[in-house]
Amino acid sequence: MNLDPVSTVFVILSFEGPDVYSQAGGLGVRVKGLSRGLARMGYTTYLYFCGDPDLPGEEEVEDGRLHLRRWCQWISAQHRGGVYDGEEGKIRDWNYSLPSSLIENVIEPAVKAGQYVVILGEEWHTSWSMRLISDALYYRGIRDRVVMLWNANNTYGFDRIEWAALNLASTVTTVSRYMKFRMWDWGQNPIVIPNGIPPEAIIDADPAVSARLRSAAAAEHMWFKIGRFDPDKRWLMAVSAAALLKRRGRSVKLLMRGGREPHGAEVIGHAINQGLVVRNSASPPNAAELVTLLTATNGTDIINLTTFLDDSLVPLMYSACDAVLANSGHEPFGLVGLEVMAAGGIAVTGATGEDYAEAYRNSVVVETDDPVEIVTELAALKEKPRLAAHLRRRGRVTARDYLWPKVIGQLMLRIDFAAERQAVSRPAEPAPRKPRRVIRAAVPRR
Repeated sequence: MNLDPVSTVFVILSFEGPDVYSQAGGLGVRVKGLSRGLARMGYTTYLYFCGDPDLPGEEEVEDGRLHLRRWCQWISAQHRGGVYDGEEGKIRDWNYSLPSSLIENVIEPAVKAGQYVVILGEEWHTSWSMRLISDALYYRGIRDRVVMLWNANNTYGFDRIEWAALNLASTVTTVSRYMKFRMWDWGQNPIVIPNGIPPEAIIDADPAVSARLRSAAAAEHMWFKIGRFDPDKRWLMAVSAAALLKRRGRSVKLLMRGGREPHGAEVIGHAINQGLVVRNSASPPNAAELVTLLTATNGTDIINLTTFLDDSLVPLMYSACDAVLANSGHEPFGLVGLEVMAAGGIAVTGATGEDYAEAYRNSVVVETDDPVEIVTELAALKEKPRLAAHLRRRGRVTARDYLWPKVIGQLMLRIDFAAERQAVSRPAEPAPRKPRRVIRAAVPRR
């Protein structure tokens, strides 16, 4: 296939998206980066997602190449708790209204213009709509102009997926070898295409700002942990490690940013029971305010940030902290660890889907759920500053291999395979022009 920007239109289907309302985890970050990456490479890209009900239903960004389509807004207006609030109603509305609108407004015009359309569906919520779209395209006689891939970012909702129908409609992919092995249990053998990070994630944090943050923390160990309050993220392990350090007479400052999940109350309760001093605070808007917050919380062991953390502040925290605890027990890919590396931080990852993590080469990899492992690993880094500096440097090198332009290059190759598998037709080659026969007038002989 010829997948140049002139001949190809991309469509991404995902419940999560770039709006604050639409972000609940790594999926929102993924589709935000993927859609922008495609648009910045010149591809016309449509992103359908369950968006903020107070924002326009249709919006064009990235110089008009990225078309945001906020779906199910009438339901979101009644369910203000985020993208998965009112989830079942959104699924029904998505399946009922999106396929026909997508075909009539995007796919058919593209096909008439001689273009291919590549549809990338994300997670179990879109599995039914992928089949519905494929069937409708067959009925309209244009299925052979559309390549369809469906991606699993996690095992959530696998019990609700009609796998035979999904495989008939699309080519199944996933984000890591770990997820590939997990999907074998469901009779699936997906293609692995890793997640990516945007080029702007590679930052050089201001050393002076990092120094001010560490000084304001006034602790021997400054850690950061961000993610959903989910047992899979091993929050209790992280809190227990901080408590163990404190019992050993070491000072620790753990900054946390979770979500609204019920497990958060268990995490905070566990911290208090372990003898840690916890303070809840709204997230500061910038580094200066974070310095003020750290200074005002001397004697506090855990600062629990309770509101949305600005994207510009997160990399600074990654870089300034001694370690970022991305120590999940079940992590399909582990996007946070990669973002930490890009910012020059030290990632403490689990040992599941973090294909990019190499212990003592570019990160710290914990193999158990024992908090003693975190304490001993990070205490060793304190005693070996050269090793810590090495991990920060090698992490940056690793992160550059996962920039979205490189990952999209891998995706393009897999799209070629999917096109062959789905019998997507190649445009007819123009017939070679026959050489013009020149007829000369007869010249009489003398």
